[in-house]
Amino acid sequence: MNTIKLTNSKTRQKEFFTPINSCNVRMYVCGPTVYDRAHIGNARPVVVFDVLYRLLRYVYGSRHVSYVRNITDIDDKIIDRAVQAGIEIDELTSKTLNWFHEDMAALGVDYRNDPQFFEPRATEYISEMLAMIEELIKRRHAYVAKQHVLFSVESFQDYGSLSGRSTEDMIAGARVEVAPFKQNSMDFVLWKPSNNDQPGWESPWGRGRPGWHIECSAMSHALLGETFDIHGGGSDLIFPHHENEIAQSRCFCPKGDFARYWLHNEMLQVDGKKMAKSVGNFFTVRDLLNQSVPGEVIRFVLLSTHYRKPMNWTKKKADEAMMTLRKWRNLTSGIKEGRPPENVVNALADDLNTSRAVAELHRLAAVQDGPSLKAGAMLLGLLHDNLGHWYAPKSNDIDEILVERIEFWINQRNLAKIEKNYARADAIRHKLSAVGVAVLDTVDGVKWAINPAHENSGKWELLE
Repeated sequence: MNTIKLTNSKTRQKEFFTPINSCNVRMYVCGPTVYDRAHIGNARPVVVFDVLYRLLRYVYGSRHVSYVRNITDIDDKIIDRAVQAGIEIDELTSKTLNWFHEDMAALGVDYRNDPQFFEPRATEYISEMLAMIEELIKRRHAYVAKQHVLFSVESFQDYGSLSGRSTEDMIAGARVEVAPFKQNSMDFVLWKPSNNDQPGWESPWGRGRPGWHIECSAMSHALLGETFDIHGGGSDLIFPHHENEIAQSRCFCPKGDFARYWLHNEMLQVDGKKMAKSVGNFFTVRDLLNQSVPGEVIRFVLLSTHYRKPMNWTKKKADEAMMTLRKWRNLTSGIKEGRPPENVVNALADDLNTSRAVAELHRLAAVQDGPSLKAGAMLLGLLHDNLGHWYAPKSNDIDEILVERIEFWINQRNLAKIEKNYARADAIRHKLSAVGVAVLDTVDGVKWAINPAHENSGKWELLE
Protein backbone atom coordinates (compact mmCIF):
# COMPACT_ATOMS: atom_id res chain seq x y z
CA MET A 1 0.00 0.00 0.00
CA ASN A 2 1.34 3.43 -0.94
CA THR A 3 2.16 5.80 1.91
CA ILE A 4 0.46 9.17 1.56
CA LYS A 5 1.88 12.39 2.99
CA LEU A 6 -0.22 15.56 3.23
CA THR A 7 0.53 19.08 4.43
CA ASN A 8 -1.76 19.60 7.40
CA SER A 9 -2.76 23.25 7.77
CA LYS A 10 -3.50 22.60 11.44
CA THR A 11 0.11 21.66 12.25
CA ARG A 12 1.72 23.49 9.31
CA GLN A 13 3.74 20.36 8.57
CA LYS A 14 3.79 17.58 6.01
CA GLU A 15 2.55 14.47 7.80
CA PHE A 16 2.02 10.82 7.03
CA PHE A 17 -1.68 10.29 6.44
CA THR A 18 -3.09 7.64 8.75
CA PRO A 19 -6.88 7.29 8.46
CA ILE A 20 -9.00 6.60 11.52
CA ASN A 21 -10.24 3.47 9.77
CA SER A 22 -8.62 2.36 6.52
CA CYS A 23 -11.91 0.71 5.55
CA ASN A 24 -13.83 3.94 6.09
CA VAL A 25 -11.75 6.93 4.93
CA ARG A 26 -13.81 10.12 5.16
CA MET A 27 -13.31 13.51 3.48
CA TYR A 28 -15.36 16.72 3.60
CA VAL A 29 -14.80 19.68 1.26
CA CYS A 30 -16.65 22.99 1.30
CA GLY A 31 -18.73 23.24 -1.86
CA PRO A 32 -20.30 26.12 -3.78
CA THR A 33 -22.79 28.75 -2.74
CA VAL A 34 -25.22 28.43 -5.63
CA TYR A 35 -26.19 31.88 -6.85
CA ASP A 36 -24.05 32.31 -9.99
CA ARG A 37 -21.79 30.51 -12.47
CA ALA A 38 -18.59 29.00 -11.08
CA HIS A 39 -15.55 31.08 -12.03
CA ILE A 40 -12.20 29.54 -12.86
CA GLY A 41 -10.96 30.10 -9.29
CA ASN A 42 -13.93 28.12 -7.94
CA ALA A 43 -12.90 25.23 -10.17
CA ARG A 44 -9.45 24.82 -8.65
CA PRO A 45 -10.49 23.19 -5.33
CA VAL A 46 -13.05 21.05 -7.16
CA VAL A 47 -10.34 19.61 -9.42
CA VAL A 48 -7.66 19.42 -6.70
CA PHE A 49 -9.81 17.44 -4.28
CA ASP A 50 -11.11 15.29 -7.12
CA VAL A 51 -7.52 14.14 -7.65
CA LEU A 52 -7.11 13.50 -3.91
CA TYR A 53 -10.33 11.48 -3.98
CA ARG A 54 -8.99 9.45 -6.92
CA LEU A 55 -5.73 8.82 -5.04
CA LEU A 56 -7.50 7.74 -1.85
CA ARG A 57 -9.74 5.38 -3.82
CA TYR A 58 -6.71 3.92 -5.59
CA VAL A 59 -4.84 3.33 -2.31
CA TYR A 60 -7.71 2.23 -0.04
CA GLY A 61 -10.28 0.94 -2.52
CA SER A 62 -13.30 2.72 -3.98
CA ARG A 63 -15.75 1.17 -1.50
CA HIS A 64 -13.72 2.37 1.48
CA VAL A 65 -13.61 6.13 0.79
CA SER A 66 -16.48 8.56 1.34
CA TYR A 67 -16.49 12.10 -0.01
CA VAL A 68 -18.90 14.84 1.11
CA ARG A 69 -19.04 18.17 -0.73
CA ASN A 70 -21.85 20.39 0.49
CA ILE A 71 -24.11 22.83 -1.30
CA THR A 72 -24.90 26.15 0.38
CA ASP A 73 -28.42 26.91 -0.85
CA ILE A 74 -29.42 29.43 1.82
CA ASP A 75 -27.32 32.57 2.12
CA ASP A 76 -27.74 36.35 1.99
CA LYS A 77 -26.09 36.46 -1.46
CA ILE A 78 -28.63 33.95 -2.73
CA ILE A 79 -31.52 35.94 -1.26
CA ASP A 80 -30.25 39.18 -2.82
CA ARG A 81 -29.65 37.58 -6.24
CA ALA A 82 -33.14 36.01 -6.31
CA VAL A 83 -34.68 39.41 -5.54
CA GLN A 84 -32.63 41.04 -8.31
CA ALA A 85 -33.68 38.36 -10.79
CA GLY A 86 -37.31 38.41 -9.67
CA ILE A 87 -37.44 34.63 -9.16
CA GLU A 88 -37.96 32.26 -6.26
CA ILE A 89 -34.90 31.14 -4.33
CA ASP A 90 -35.51 27.46 -5.11
CA GLU A 91 -35.57 28.26 -8.83
CA LEU A 92 -32.29 30.18 -8.59
CA THR A 93 -30.47 27.54 -6.55
CA SER A 94 -31.69 24.62 -8.67
CA LYS A 95 -30.72 26.33 -11.91
CA THR A 96 -27.32 27.38 -10.57
CA LEU A 97 -26.61 23.91 -9.16
CA ASN A 98 -27.36 22.38 -12.57
CA TRP A 99 -24.91 24.84 -14.13
CA PHE A 100 -22.29 23.85 -11.57
CA HIS A 101 -22.75 20.13 -12.29
CA GLU A 102 -22.54 20.68 -16.06
CA ASP A 103 -19.44 22.86 -15.86
CA MET A 104 -17.59 20.58 -13.41
CA ALA A 105 -18.50 17.49 -15.47
CA ALA A 106 -16.82 19.21 -18.42
CA LEU A 107 -13.66 19.28 -16.28
CA GLY A 108 -13.94 15.57 -15.53
CA VAL A 109 -15.59 15.91 -12.11
CA ASP A 110 -18.83 13.95 -12.29
CA TYR A 111 -20.06 11.83 -9.38
CA ARG A 112 -23.60 11.11 -10.56
CA ASN A 113 -23.05 7.34 -10.44
CA ASP A 114 -20.80 7.28 -7.37
CA PRO A 115 -22.51 5.79 -4.27
CA GLN A 116 -19.65 6.99 -2.05
CA PHE A 117 -20.10 10.66 -2.93
CA PHE A 118 -22.59 12.81 -1.01
CA GLU A 119 -23.79 16.31 -1.84
CA PRO A 120 -25.98 17.57 1.02
CA ARG A 121 -27.90 20.80 0.62
CA ALA A 122 -27.94 23.07 3.67
CA THR A 123 -31.72 23.44 3.62
CA GLU A 124 -32.05 19.67 4.08
CA TYR A 125 -30.24 19.79 7.44
CA ILE A 126 -32.03 22.57 9.32
CA SER A 127 -33.18 20.21 12.11
CA GLU A 128 -29.59 19.06 12.67
CA MET A 129 -28.45 22.69 12.84
CA LEU A 130 -31.16 23.54 15.38
CA ALA A 131 -30.16 20.57 17.56
CA MET A 132 -26.50 21.61 17.42
CA ILE A 133 -27.30 25.22 18.32
CA GLU A 134 -29.51 24.17 21.24
CA GLU A 135 -26.70 21.99 22.61
CA LEU A 136 -24.18 24.83 22.28
CA ILE A 137 -26.50 27.12 24.24
CA LYS A 138 -26.95 24.41 26.87
CA ARG A 139 -23.16 24.06 27.20
CA ARG A 140 -22.83 27.86 27.47
CA HIS A 141 -20.86 28.16 24.26
CA ALA A 142 -23.63 30.22 22.66
CA TYR A 143 -26.13 32.83 23.77
CA VAL A 144 -29.35 34.45 22.55
CA ALA A 145 -29.52 38.19 21.85
CA LYS A 146 -32.14 40.12 19.88
CA GLN A 147 -33.52 36.94 18.24
CA HIS A 148 -29.97 36.03 17.17
CA VAL A 149 -27.97 33.13 18.52
CA LEU A 150 -24.23 33.81 18.65
CA PHE A 151 -21.27 31.61 19.39
CA SER A 152 -19.13 32.84 22.27
CA VAL A 153 -15.56 32.82 21.00
CA GLU A 154 -14.16 33.31 24.50
CA SER A 155 -15.70 29.99 25.54
CA PHE A 156 -13.30 28.08 23.25
CA GLN A 157 -9.71 28.60 24.30
CA ASP A 158 -8.19 27.11 21.14
CA TYR A 159 -9.87 29.64 18.88
CA GLY A 160 -7.40 30.87 16.26
CA SER A 161 -5.19 27.77 16.31
CA LEU A 162 -5.90 26.84 12.66
CA SER A 163 -5.19 30.26 11.17
CA GLY A 164 -2.50 31.18 13.70
CA ARG A 165 -3.85 34.71 13.80
CA SER A 166 -3.80 37.09 16.73
CA THR A 167 -7.07 38.45 18.08
CA GLU A 168 -6.35 41.83 16.44
CA ASP A 169 -5.72 40.20 13.05
CA MET A 170 -8.87 38.13 13.34
CA ILE A 171 -11.00 41.14 14.15
CA ALA A 172 -9.57 42.98 11.14
CA GLY A 173 -10.04 39.97 8.85
CA ALA A 174 -13.51 38.94 9.99
CA ARG A 175 -15.27 41.71 8.06
CA VAL A 176 -18.40 41.26 10.12
CA GLU A 177 -20.75 43.85 11.50
CA VAL A 178 -19.94 44.55 15.14
CA ALA A 179 -23.53 44.47 16.40
CA PRO A 180 -24.17 46.19 19.75
CA PHE A 181 -25.74 43.01 21.19
CA LYS A 182 -22.55 40.96 20.78
CA GLN A 183 -20.69 40.14 23.99
CA ASN A 184 -17.44 40.04 22.00
CA SER A 185 -16.80 41.55 18.59
CA MET A 186 -15.48 38.15 17.39
CA ASP A 187 -18.67 36.25 18.28
CA PHE A 188 -20.34 34.89 15.17
CA VAL A 189 -23.92 34.14 14.18
CA LEU A 190 -25.37 30.66 14.46
CA TRP A 191 -28.97 31.73 13.84
CA LYS A 192 -30.53 35.01 12.72
CA PRO A 193 -34.10 36.26 12.28
CA SER A 194 -35.88 36.34 8.92
CA ASN A 195 -38.49 38.90 7.94
CA ASN A 196 -41.64 37.95 6.04
CA ASP A 197 -39.94 38.40 2.66
CA GLN A 198 -37.04 36.10 3.50
CA PRO A 199 -36.88 32.32 3.77
CA GLY A 200 -37.04 31.07 7.32
CA TRP A 201 -37.76 28.16 9.64
CA GLU A 202 -39.39 28.05 13.06
CA SER A 203 -37.00 27.78 16.00
CA PRO A 204 -37.00 28.28 19.79
CA TRP A 205 -35.64 31.78 19.11
CA GLY A 206 -38.20 32.77 16.50
CA ARG A 207 -38.53 32.35 12.77
CA GLY A 208 -35.12 32.62 11.15
CA ARG A 209 -32.32 30.97 9.18
CA PRO A 210 -28.88 29.54 9.96
CA GLY A 211 -25.53 31.29 9.79
CA TRP A 212 -23.10 30.04 7.18
CA HIS A 213 -20.61 28.33 9.50
CA ILE A 214 -23.09 26.11 11.36
CA GLU A 215 -24.22 24.58 8.06
CA CYS A 216 -20.95 22.75 7.39
CA SER A 217 -20.59 21.59 10.98
CA ALA A 218 -24.08 20.09 11.01
CA MET A 219 -23.76 18.39 7.61
CA SER A 220 -20.30 16.93 8.24
CA HIS A 221 -21.38 15.63 11.66
CA ALA A 222 -24.54 14.04 10.25
CA LEU A 223 -22.74 12.28 7.39
CA LEU A 224 -19.21 11.64 8.69
CA GLY A 225 -19.48 11.63 12.48
CA GLU A 226 -17.84 13.69 15.22
CA THR A 227 -14.31 12.92 13.95
CA PHE A 228 -13.33 12.32 10.34
CA ASP A 229 -10.11 12.26 8.35
CA ILE A 230 -9.78 15.20 5.94
CA HIS A 231 -11.40 18.62 5.65
CA GLY A 232 -10.52 20.62 2.55
CA GLY A 233 -11.17 23.93 0.83
CA GLY A 234 -9.55 27.06 -0.51
CA SER A 235 -7.08 28.98 1.64
CA ASP A 236 -9.55 31.89 1.72
CA LEU A 237 -11.78 29.74 3.95
CA ILE A 238 -9.23 29.18 6.72
CA PHE A 239 -10.50 32.26 8.50
CA PRO A 240 -13.17 32.80 9.53
CA HIS A 241 -15.12 29.86 8.08
CA HIS A 242 -12.95 26.89 9.02
CA GLU A 243 -11.83 28.49 12.29
CA ASN A 244 -15.50 28.87 13.25
CA GLU A 245 -16.35 25.34 12.15
CA ILE A 246 -13.68 23.96 14.46
CA ALA A 247 -14.87 26.02 17.42
CA GLN A 248 -18.55 25.11 17.22
CA SER A 249 -17.94 21.46 16.27
CA ARG A 250 -15.46 20.74 19.05
CA CYS A 251 -17.65 22.50 21.60
CA PHE A 252 -20.62 20.43 20.42
CA CYS A 253 -18.56 17.20 20.58
CA PRO A 254 -15.82 17.88 23.16
CA LYS A 255 -14.52 14.31 22.93
CA GLY A 256 -14.13 14.49 19.15
CA ASP A 257 -11.38 16.01 17.04
CA PHE A 258 -13.67 17.17 14.20
CA ALA A 259 -11.20 16.96 11.25
CA ARG A 260 -7.74 15.45 11.75
CA TYR A 261 -6.09 16.73 8.54
CA TRP A 262 -6.81 20.13 7.00
CA LEU A 263 -5.86 20.77 3.35
CA HIS A 264 -6.10 24.14 1.64
CA ASN A 265 -5.35 25.05 -1.95
CA GLU A 266 -3.94 28.47 -2.78
CA MET A 267 -5.75 31.03 -4.89
CA LEU A 268 -5.78 31.52 -8.65
CA GLN A 269 -4.58 34.55 -10.59
CA VAL A 270 -5.08 35.57 -14.22
CA ASP A 271 -2.03 36.88 -16.07
CA GLY A 272 -0.31 37.49 -12.74
CA LYS A 273 -3.12 39.56 -11.24
CA LYS A 274 -5.89 38.80 -8.78
CA MET A 275 -9.03 37.93 -10.71
CA ALA A 276 -11.61 40.72 -10.44
CA LYS A 277 -14.37 42.14 -12.59
CA SER A 278 -12.98 45.63 -12.01
CA VAL A 279 -9.65 44.56 -13.57
CA GLY A 280 -11.39 42.94 -16.53
CA ASN A 281 -9.79 39.53 -16.03
CA PHE A 282 -12.76 37.76 -14.46
CA PHE A 283 -14.24 34.80 -16.32
CA THR A 284 -16.24 31.69 -15.55
CA VAL A 285 -15.63 28.09 -16.52
CA ARG A 286 -18.53 28.40 -18.94
CA ASP A 287 -16.89 31.45 -20.55
CA LEU A 288 -13.84 29.33 -21.37
CA LEU A 289 -15.90 26.40 -22.60
CA ASN A 290 -17.89 28.73 -24.85
CA GLN A 291 -14.59 30.05 -26.24
CA SER A 292 -13.72 26.49 -27.32
CA VAL A 293 -11.24 25.85 -24.52
CA PRO A 294 -11.87 22.14 -23.81
CA GLY A 295 -12.61 21.13 -20.23
CA GLU A 296 -9.71 18.69 -20.33
CA VAL A 297 -7.37 21.58 -21.18
CA ILE A 298 -8.71 23.61 -18.24
CA ARG A 299 -8.17 20.63 -15.93
CA PHE A 300 -4.61 20.14 -17.20
CA VAL A 301 -3.70 23.78 -16.56
CA LEU A 302 -5.18 23.66 -13.04
CA LEU A 303 -3.15 20.56 -12.20
CA SER A 304 0.13 21.84 -13.64
CA THR A 305 0.80 23.88 -10.48
CA HIS A 306 1.09 22.36 -6.99
CA TYR A 307 -2.13 22.98 -5.06
CA ARG A 308 -0.31 24.81 -2.24
CA LYS A 309 1.16 27.40 -4.63
CA PRO A 310 -0.69 30.32 -6.23
CA MET A 311 -1.78 29.32 -9.72
CA ASN A 312 -1.51 31.72 -12.65
CA TRP A 313 -3.91 31.18 -15.55
CA THR A 314 -2.68 32.40 -18.95
CA LYS A 315 -3.75 31.81 -22.52
CA LYS A 316 -0.25 30.56 -23.27
CA LYS A 317 -0.62 27.80 -20.67
CA ALA A 318 -3.96 26.80 -22.18
CA ASP A 319 -2.44 26.64 -25.69
CA GLU A 320 0.49 24.56 -24.43
CA ALA A 321 -1.90 22.23 -22.59
CA MET A 322 -3.96 21.67 -25.74
CA MET A 323 -0.85 20.80 -27.74
CA THR A 324 0.37 18.43 -25.04
CA LEU A 325 -2.97 16.67 -24.69
CA ARG A 326 -3.29 16.28 -28.45
CA LYS A 327 0.16 14.65 -28.53
CA TRP A 328 -0.73 12.36 -25.61
CA ARG A 329 -4.06 11.36 -27.15
CA ASN A 330 -2.34 10.54 -30.44
CA LEU A 331 0.19 8.42 -28.57
CA THR A 332 -2.39 6.54 -26.46
CA SER A 333 -5.17 6.12 -29.03
CA GLY A 334 -6.63 2.61 -28.80
CA ILE A 335 -4.66 1.70 -25.68
CA LYS A 336 -6.64 0.24 -22.77
CA GLU A 337 -6.27 1.54 -19.23
CA GLY A 338 -3.71 -0.27 -17.10
CA ARG A 339 -2.10 0.14 -13.69
CA PRO A 340 -0.75 3.65 -12.99
CA PRO A 341 3.07 3.80 -12.96
CA GLU A 342 4.65 4.03 -9.52
CA ASN A 343 6.38 7.35 -10.24
CA VAL A 344 3.03 9.03 -10.91
CA VAL A 345 1.41 7.45 -7.86
CA ASN A 346 4.36 8.41 -5.66
CA ALA A 347 4.22 12.00 -6.89
CA LEU A 348 0.55 12.26 -5.93
CA ALA A 349 1.16 10.47 -2.64
CA ASP A 350 3.77 13.13 -1.81
CA ASP A 351 1.38 15.91 -0.78
CA LEU A 352 -0.63 15.64 -3.98
CA ASN A 353 2.25 16.86 -6.14
CA THR A 354 0.36 17.08 -9.43
CA SER A 355 3.07 19.22 -11.05
CA ARG A 356 5.61 16.43 -10.48
CA ALA A 357 3.11 13.87 -11.74
CA VAL A 358 2.59 15.90 -14.93
CA ALA A 359 6.38 16.10 -15.40
CA GLU A 360 6.52 12.30 -15.18
CA LEU A 361 3.78 12.04 -17.82
CA HIS A 362 5.87 14.25 -20.10
CA ARG A 363 8.80 11.84 -19.60
CA LEU A 364 6.62 8.83 -20.43
CA ALA A 365 5.41 10.57 -23.59
CA ALA A 366 9.00 11.35 -24.60
CA VAL A 367 9.95 7.64 -24.43
CA GLN A 368 6.74 6.65 -26.26
CA ASP A 369 5.42 4.59 -23.32
CA GLY A 370 1.74 4.85 -24.28
CA PRO A 371 0.28 2.33 -21.78
CA SER A 372 2.00 3.90 -18.76
CA LEU A 373 1.21 7.40 -20.01
CA LYS A 374 -2.49 6.64 -20.32
CA ALA A 375 -2.76 4.89 -16.95
CA GLY A 376 -0.91 7.68 -15.15
CA ALA A 377 -2.89 10.41 -16.87
CA MET A 378 -6.19 8.72 -16.02
CA LEU A 379 -5.28 8.75 -12.32
CA LEU A 380 -5.13 12.55 -12.69
CA GLY A 381 -8.48 12.51 -14.48
CA LEU A 382 -6.97 13.11 -17.93
CA LEU A 383 -7.30 11.16 -21.22
CA HIS A 384 -10.66 9.68 -20.22
CA ASP A 385 -13.04 9.05 -23.13
CA ASN A 386 -15.69 11.38 -21.70
CA LEU A 387 -13.24 14.30 -21.94
CA GLY A 388 -12.06 13.56 -25.47
CA HIS A 389 -14.93 15.06 -27.47
CA TRP A 390 -12.69 17.97 -28.50
CA TYR A 391 -10.04 15.69 -29.93
CA ALA A 392 -10.27 14.25 -33.43
CA PRO A 393 -7.39 12.24 -34.91
CA LYS A 394 -6.20 13.81 -38.15
CA SER A 395 -7.37 12.10 -41.30
CA ASN A 396 -4.52 11.04 -43.61
CA ASP A 397 -6.62 12.20 -46.58
CA ILE A 398 -6.46 15.85 -45.59
CA ASP A 399 -3.31 15.82 -43.46
CA GLU A 400 -0.78 16.78 -46.08
CA ILE A 401 -2.86 19.54 -47.68
CA LEU A 402 -3.93 20.99 -44.36
CA VAL A 403 -0.48 20.87 -42.77
CA GLU A 404 1.03 22.42 -45.87
CA ARG A 405 -1.49 25.27 -45.74
CA ILE A 406 -0.95 25.94 -42.04
CA GLU A 407 2.83 25.72 -42.34
CA PHE A 408 2.71 28.21 -45.24
CA TRP A 409 1.07 30.79 -42.99
CA ILE A 410 3.39 29.96 -40.09
CA ASN A 411 6.34 30.65 -42.40
CA GLN A 412 4.73 33.87 -43.61
CA ARG A 413 4.35 34.95 -40.00
CA ASN A 414 8.01 34.13 -39.29
CA LEU A 415 9.09 36.23 -42.27
CA ALA A 416 6.92 39.11 -41.12
CA LYS A 417 8.57 38.98 -37.69
CA ILE A 418 12.05 38.91 -39.25
CA GLU A 419 11.08 41.98 -41.27
CA LYS A 420 9.70 43.52 -38.04
CA ASN A 421 6.29 43.75 -39.67
CA TYR A 422 4.57 42.92 -36.41
CA ALA A 423 1.16 44.07 -37.60
CA ARG A 424 1.22 41.44 -40.37
CA ALA A 425 2.52 38.80 -37.94
CA ASP A 426 -0.36 39.51 -35.57
CA ALA A 427 -2.84 39.47 -38.45
CA ILE A 428 -1.63 36.00 -39.50
CA ARG A 429 -1.91 34.72 -35.94
CA HIS A 430 -5.51 36.02 -35.82
CA LYS A 431 -6.18 34.41 -39.22
CA LEU A 432 -5.03 31.03 -37.91
CA SER A 433 -6.83 31.48 -34.58
CA ALA A 434 -10.07 32.23 -36.46
CA VAL A 435 -10.15 28.64 -37.74
CA GLY A 436 -9.06 27.06 -34.46
CA VAL A 437 -5.31 26.85 -34.99
CA ALA A 438 -3.44 27.82 -31.81
CA VAL A 439 0.07 29.21 -32.42
CA LEU A 440 2.67 29.17 -29.67
CA ASP A 441 6.14 30.77 -29.76
CA THR A 442 8.62 28.73 -27.71
CA VAL A 443 12.38 28.58 -27.25
CA ASP A 444 12.32 25.52 -29.52
CA GLY A 445 10.51 27.38 -32.29
CA VAL A 446 6.89 27.87 -33.29
CA LYS A 447 4.40 25.14 -32.36
CA TRP A 448 0.79 24.85 -33.41
CA ALA A 449 -2.28 22.69 -32.82
CA ILE A 450 -5.80 22.42 -34.23
CA ASN A 451 -8.81 22.63 -31.91
CA PRO A 452 -11.66 20.76 -33.66
CA ALA A 453 -14.12 22.13 -31.07
CA HIS A 454 -13.60 25.65 -32.41
CA GLU A 455 -16.77 26.84 -34.13
CA ASN A 456 -14.87 27.71 -37.34
CA SER A 457 -12.57 24.69 -37.31
CA GLY A 458 -12.59 23.04 -40.71
CA LYS A 459 -13.27 26.22 -42.68
CA TRP A 460 -9.85 25.89 -44.22
CA GLU A 461 -10.85 28.03 -47.19
CA LEU A 462 -10.24 30.98 -44.88
CA LEU A 463 -6.54 30.12 -45.07
CA GLU A 464 -6.34 30.47 -48.85
